[in-house]
Amino acid sequence: MKVFFKTFGCRSNLFDTQVMIANLKEYECVQSEQEADIIVINSCTVTNGADAGVQGYINKFKNGDKKIFFTGCGVQSKGQPNYERNLLQGVFPHSLKEQINTLLSQKERFFYPESAPNHIDSTIVESFVGKQRAFIKIQEGCDFACSYCIIPSVRGKARSFPKHAILEQVRRLVDCGVSEVILSGTNVGSWGKDLQKENLATLLREIFAISGLKRVRIGSLEPSQIDSEFLDIAMHEKLERHLHIALQHTSDTMLEIMNRKNRVQSDLALFTHLQQQGFFLGTDFIVAHPGESKEVWEEALANFKAFKLTHLHPFIYSPRVNTPSSMMKNTTKGDEAKERLHLLKNLVAQENLKARQKLAYLQTPLKVLIESSRKDTHFDSHCAKGVSFVGLDQYFNKVIISCDTPKASLKVGDWVEVREYEVSKEGTYAKI
Repeated sequence: MKVFFKTFGCRSNLFDTQVMIANLKEYECVQSEQEADIIVINSCTVTNGADAGVQGYINKFKNGDKKIFFTGCGVQSKGQPNYERNLLQGVFPHSLKEQINTLLSQKERFFYPESAPNHIDSTIVESFVGKQRAFIKIQEGCDFACSYCIIPSVRGKARSFPKHAILEQVRRLVDCGVSEVILSGTNVGSWGKDLQKENLATLLREIFAISGLKRVRIGSLEPSQIDSEFLDIAMHEKLERHLHIALQHTSDTMLEIMNRKNRVQSDLALFTHLQQQGFFLGTDFIVAHPGESKEVWEEALANFKAFKLTHLHPFIYSPRVNTPSSMMKNTTKGDEAKERLHLLKNLVAQENLKARQKLAYLQTPLKVLIESSRKDTHFDSHCAKGVSFVGLDQYFNKVIISCDTPKASLKVGDWVEVREYEVSKEGTYAKI
C-alpha cells in the first residue's frame, strides 16, 4: 500500500516525518496524496491558526476512502476530537512514531495518548527525502514557560539527544551526499543542559570536524543561551553567517508580560556584536500580544529599528487555549495589528536590501548550495533564457543564478561560489 505524509509546522516535525519514513518497511512512500491509500498527518498545534489548518486538511477526506492516521503535537487538540468523530483511523503520540510500520498495519481503529513524554528517538535517518539540505533534530522539549506558548506541554521537558547519535546521524547523511545540515529541536540552544560538561558549542566543535560537511545552520536560538563559548565557535568557517535568535518582542514591558528571559538592552548588545562579526540576523516577533498598548508599541518600534534585522518571522498573536496569555485582555484591533506587522516586515526588507548591497559593494563571495533548477524561466528580467538555478547563500538569502545555455555544468546539489552578482529588492542575481 502507498503512504503519503503531510507535515505541518516546524523543522522538528519535518525531521519526525523523516524518522517515520525511515521506519516504514512494508509500505511505499509517495509524494502525492492523490496516489496514496494511507495519509499520515504530522500535526502542529503552536497556535489556534495551526489547529485550523490541520482541521481543514482532515476535512478534505471526510467522505473519501483513504485511511487517515494522525500524530504530532496536535494529538490532544485535534487528534482526539476527530477520532471521536470517526474521521481518523488511528491516532498516536510522538513516542510511538518509530513504530509506524506496526501502527499502520493494525486492523482496528486506535487512539493512543502520550504515555512516555520524555521519550528520545533512536532512529538514524539514512537519507532526507526530497531535500538538498538535511534537518537534524538534536534535542526535544522546552523548559521555558513563555505565557503564550503551549509547546512545552505537548513536547515535554528539554532533553538532549546523545552526542554520539547526533554525530553518527550527520556522518550517515554526509556519506549519502548531504553537505549542509540544519540543527533543529524544540529549543536547540538547550542541548547539553542535561548532560555532563556539554553544551551547543562543544557539539558544534565535533560536528565541524566531520569531513565532507560544508555548512551548518542552526534552527533557532534564545538570546539567554548565547554565551562567550558559543560566540567563539560561531566564527568557524562551517557555520552559517546567519543566525535566527528569538527575541519575540523589543519592549521590556512586553517581554515581562510574556514571561520571557531576555531583555532589550542585553539583546541589542548581543545583536550589535554579531553584526560587527559579519552576521545577518533574524528573529521572531509577536505583534499585538495582550499588553501591547500604543505607547508600548511606539517604544518597541523605536527599539526594533536599532536592531537592523535582515530576516524576520513575524506573526499576529493568536490566543492559545490553556496558556496564561489566553486569559489576558487584548485591546489591539485586527486592522491595527496588521498595520504593525506590515511595518515591521517592510523595515526588515529594507535592512536586508541594504545589507546585500553592502556585500555586493565589498565584492563578498557568496557560497550557494543549489536547491532547484528552472528551464526557460521567466522568473524576472534578470534571468537569461535557458536554465536558472536557485539556492541559499551563507547569509540565508536566495540567489538566482542564470545560465545562457542549457548545457551549463551546474546541477541541483552542487555548490557554487558567486563573485559577481546584482542585488535588487526581489533578490540576488548572478550569471554563469
